[in-house]
Amino acid sequence: MPETGTGHLVELLHGVLGDSVLGVYAHGSATLGGLRPHSDVDVLAVVREPTTHGQRRALVEELLKVSGRGRRPVEMTVVVQDRVRPWRYPPTCDFLYGEWLREDFERGAVPDPGPNPDLAPVLTMVLLADAPLHGPRPAELLDPVPAADLRRAIAEGVPELMAELETDTRNVLLTLARVWSTLETGGIRSKDAAAAWAIERLPAAHRPVLVRARAVYLGDEDEQWDDLDVRPCAQHLARMIEESRG
Repeated sequence: MPETGTGHLVELLHGVLGDSVLGVYAHGSATLGGLRPHSDVDVLAVVREPTTHGQRRALVEELLKVSGRGRRPVEMTVVVQDRVRPWRYPPTCDFLYGEWLREDFERGAVPDPGPNPDLAPVLTMVLLADAPLHGPRPAELLDPVPAADLRRAIAEGVPELMAELETDTRNVLLTLARVWSTLETGGIRSKDAAAAWAIERLPAAHRPVLVRARAVYLGDEDEQWDDLDVRPCAQHLARMIEESRG
């Protein structure tokens, strides 16, 4: 898959949101060991003012042109500074674009602002990565996320992940491994590193499933699941997460 830079995403944000943009930050795979064949380009923008419906529509229309369909997928998150600083739980997401929502967006859907616990790990990764694409260092605009809120947020997302197992198998398995790893160790690993950590701790019967997910993510194998019993592995990971949550 061709690599996609981030300069055009910063320009897109400025073009739609203007001087409201306070900072734009890379996070995710690009800052946790490098982009893999199936990695998204993850970008967070911190803005001064809430976006309008028209601005969110314009962001969606432009992102549909530059994300996916032979290009590197983009996951773009926009937060209003005074809605995440001072920190409170759950945090409010002003705009979110991801390729898993493409069909909705192509039908004309426009994301609305609202509470989003997933912002807890996103903001944590942004602060840890400390990778400005525009603006000051992220710590100048964002508060740290308390460890208890990070743990709560990632564990609360497990039921939704399990519901997507059949349609997004690789990503669900790798995310479950990452959640388990973070709850156990307190650190945030890349998906492949989290999978490697989890594989060593899985019962032998479940290891081939996560080994496959990691290999597909790294581009070493094709995506195929018919020959493996995926759900028991995912259910085991979910149980480990529940136990680690305490």
